[in-house]
Amino acid sequence: MHVTDPSSQLLTWKVNALSVLVIKKIYDESVIEPFKALVTYLSKEKNLVIFVEAGVQKEESILNDDHFTSIRNKMKTFKEGDDITDKIDFIVCLGGDGTLLYASSLFQEGSVPPVMAFSLGSLGFLTPFEFDNYQDSINAVLKGNSSVTLRSRLNSHIYTDDNIPNNNHNYDHDSIFGTEHKLPDPPNLKVKFQVLNEVVIDRGPSPYLSNLDLYLDNRHITTVQGDGLIISTPTGSTAYAAAAGASMIHPNVPAIMITPICPHSLSFRPIIIPAGVELKIMVPPDARHTAWVSHDGRSRQEIHKGWAVRITTSIYPVACVCRRDQISDWFDSLAECLHWNVRQRQKGFTKTCAINNGKSESESD
Repeated sequence: MHVTDPSSQLLTWKVNALSVLVIKKIYDESVIEPFKALVTYLSKEKNLVIFVEAGVQKEESILNDDHFTSIRNKMKTFKEGDDITDKIDFIVCLGGDGTLLYASSLFQEGSVPPVMAFSLGSLGFLTPFEFDNYQDSINAVLKGNSSVTLRSRLNSHIYTDDNIPNNNHNYDHDSIFGTEHKLPDPPNLKVKFQVLNEVVIDRGPSPYLSNLDLYLDNRHITTVQGDGLIISTPTGSTAYAAAAGASMIHPNVPAIMITPICPHSLSFRPIIIPAGVELKIMVPPDARHTAWVSHDGRSRQEIHKGWAVRITTSIYPVACVCRRDQISDWFDSLAECLHWNVRQRQKGFTKTCAINNGKSESESD
């Protein structure tokens, strides 16, 4: 058995980076000035092609800045749904964890470029870089050999019946020779999505318990009765799943977390399963109501009786650039964002209360 050393995961450039996608937190004026400073530096000093969302160029704070006009005119834009996979060399996020989740959602059909995330949001568990030293941080990443954390994603496919194709239904057999040919989606495929945090199946507006049949590699494991179920990546284990009582898993651990939401059984505890298995969740015929599925808090879809949700680990992780390394960054986030195991330290005994054979000195006298 070979165990991969996380420190061996490094970002190296075969050729110099030529383009960068800059994603900033929306509806937050405090991010505008850092965004302008960053984009100006990347364009003028690093000669990079800048990609931004189409809506960014239309923001008043950017449109009305005459000093920024020359940079704004150079920026290339895209809309959500456009395929920009082959146009981007790396990504810079300005905001909180939601900004990184959104960046991941833009790359649904293939690999995600390396992501460098600056903490300018509310929480910042996934955003290790401070913006004060952004130039030095950018330079270090562009030189290469920065540590990266490969954060796994989940493939979620919703089908209108139980007729689920095999694992590789999207590609034909030529893919093993390095030439992938996309095959049409099956007619019963309703929704497909790749998530970085979690897939949540819940009861929605229904007042009744959720009834969900859970299968692992086509074997029925249990029937979930409660408010719902969270299927999360190790990255998502510190999000909704942690609030629901799950353990926190380091992102380098190849695993899937299954966490019930307010289960109607005190013995139904969260479990961790291998990353290579296939999960299937169905609404049984005798359920009192339908269920609802959401992907990283987005793409909410109702599922009816007989529908199936198939969840597997994606072959396209998100390479997140580390500020220090994979271990230090994660434990720093646990301490700074979640205050993990923070408590006042127990005081030691003073000399006047020294223990002597189980009695204090005063008692010994």
